Amino acid sequence: MSLEHGPLQSSGPAADPPPTLHFHFGLAGAAMPILVFAGGAAWLGFSGAPDERGLWPILIVALGTGLVLARRASDYSAAVIRGMSRPIVMLMVAAWLLAGVFSVLLREAGLVHALVWAGGELGVSGGGFVLLAFLIAVMFSTVTGTSLGTILICAPLLYPAAGVLQANPVALIGAILAGATFGDNVSPVSDTTIASASTQRAPMGGVVRSRLRYALPAALAAALILVMIGGADTPFDPAAGGIGAGDQAESLAGDPAAFPMLLAPLAAFLMLWRGKGLVESLFAGVGAAVVVALGMNLVSVHDLLHISPGAFRAQGLILDGMEGAVGIVVFTILLMGIVGAAQEAGMVDRLAGDRAAGAEISARRAETRIFAVTSVAVIVTTHSVMAILAVGDLVRRTGRRAGIGRFRRANLLDMTVCTYPFLLPFFIPTILASSATASGEPFGVPRVTALDAGLANPYSWALLAIIVTAIATGLGRSDRLTRNRTS
Repeated sequence: MSLEHGPLQSSGPAADPPPTLHFHFGLAGAAMPILVFAGGAAWLGFSGAPDERGLWPILIVALGTGLVLARRASDYSAAVIRGMSRPIVMLMVAAWLLAGVFSVLLREAGLVHALVWAGGELGVSGGGFVLLAFLIAVMFSTVTGTSLGTILICAPLLYPAAGVLQANPVALIGAILAGATFGDNVSPVSDTTIASASTQRAPMGGVVRSRLRYALPAALAAALILVMIGGADTPFDPAAGGIGAGDQAESLAGDPAAFPMLLAPLAAFLMLWRGKGLVESLFAGVGAAVVVALGMNLVSVHDLLHISPGAFRAQGLILDGMEGAVGIVVFTILLMGIVGAAQEAGMVDRLAGDRAAGAEISARRAETRIFAVTSVAVIVTTHSVMAILAVGDLVRRTGRRAGIGRFRRANLLDMTVCTYPFLLPFFIPTILASSATASGEPFGVPRVTALDAGLANPYSWALLAIIVTAIATGLGRSDRLTRNRTS
């Protein structure tokens, strides 16, 4: 789920200071704000609420719960503000705003029409188009190492074409989410790969090679599932809020005129490939989009920004894009406030405390514990890299006592954090994927909820099944790559 790459330092129970934030009822009180949020998000997801704005009141209630249960409300408020103001949060906010502008510029310039034209010329539709979207996302995320960047750039381009190319919208956003997950899982420049390898003191090349034996079968299973479920069951009806075969062909006709706009996402892709940050890369993409769109007369300067005397305010595509990102921005800020307070309360350290230090432990039991504490960490922190760093030392100690190789430990860490955030409806990747489906509304393609997007991500489901199977059966545990390498 990486956004930027930078120095990664392992933090474990032995390195962290004692918690400074205390709650009534102890650990249960500290966990209550997160449980309130998770329960509310699940309720909204099962109710079919598609807009991340619906999570705002739930997050406010969760924050209020923390204030009530904290022994000192002022300490809790300060922890929340510190959580909200961390650099990673401001980085995400900047990325959401720029990505909103980027997607609106590409849409209004007509790039979606060009993609529809290309799909028609190539004869790709239904499950074939969904598979193509998966492969594009796999390539993008593997080369750049960023799952969120893949969703931000690929989803607004590919999702609106679902109707004309007879693709199932839910399967299509699931395919993009699945492809983004793959790169986060295996790319050598992904933050999760770097963190999992460094915390287990394992060389990067061996980690990636050993991980492919799990990732490739999961990707193959995902591809087969996406082809099977990717076709639209029935023609969409615009009167019912969907896409009609006739009307949609008129509103989203194939037109190759905007193909030069592909230079904009290509510019962002190349910047990411060269190791530049996501914000810098998105700025490059937005700049390229503006230059190409104006140069090709696809949009005008007036379209980009103008003053509306009647409305007494500035208007234009740039503002439209930024306003469209407000939902995910406010969600991110509020959520990270809750997460920051939970971390200052020492939740992860207390749940993953190494109470069995020095005791003999079987390999299967050790791997089960690694999977369990990593699962808890990622659910509490809602962030893949934070979770790995929080439990990395514990995983290394537990694994070494049981004779589990460093590659195996790194793989268990990384594969675990590449499941829940891409499946459950209260994590940023699924919320972001759901938010990105708003790009289809101008073309009559319905939005998809975060719950449905996660359920339609076959890669993470397959990866979860592989983790459980590998732990239960010992598959890959004694592989030559990991044997006698437990440092």
